Amino acid sequence: MNSDIFMPSQLTWATGALAGGPLIRKTTRLADLPGIFADGEAWKCGNPQKSVYDVDVLGSPVGEGALFVGVTHLRAGNVGDEFFMTRGHFHQRREQGEVYFGLRGCGLLLLQTEAGDARLEQVTAGSVHIIPPFTAHRLINTGNETLSSLAVWPSIAGHDYAALAEGFTLRIFASGEGYEVRHG
Repeated sequence: MNSDIFMPSQLTWATGALAGGPLIRKTTRLADLPGIFADGEAWKCGNPQKSVYDVDVLGSPVGEGALFVGVTHLRAGNVGDEFFMTRGHFHQRREQGEVYFGLRGCGLLLLQTEAGDARLEQVTAGSVHIIPPFTAHRLINTGNETLSSLAVWPSIAGHDYAALAEGFTLRIFASGEGYEVRHG
């Protein structure tokens, strides 16, 4: 056996489960998302301990040229008629991009420039999303099962949530058997 060969971290594509290395998990609960949902009263009436999403990140070196690899598991659910979503963010270093890969479930990736121009991309198992520099991004689960997405981004990118204090310009609400897009 060659001692120079090692087993890297593993991803189970069907579930988005990461294994085989140091793993950091961050759980975001309903209580952690004040001001994110349009219906503030419905948010207040929700179970504050309800888990909305988990992010699992492989422990990685940090610094220029290094990458983070993580999976977001966004649960199905609503606050009022608005679908569960991630907080969404710009990168602190705006020039840094990111790549998302849809693993399971169905939903939307909301992309928005600093000027407020927004667009949506359908996220499904196998979809690939290139998030350009200077672009905020948010996942929205429009389905009935967990939406899982693998992400790869520069470890130096950072997260800037404060720049979106007024929210994104588009919101996604349940409508019949699908969804409806409304302006902010």
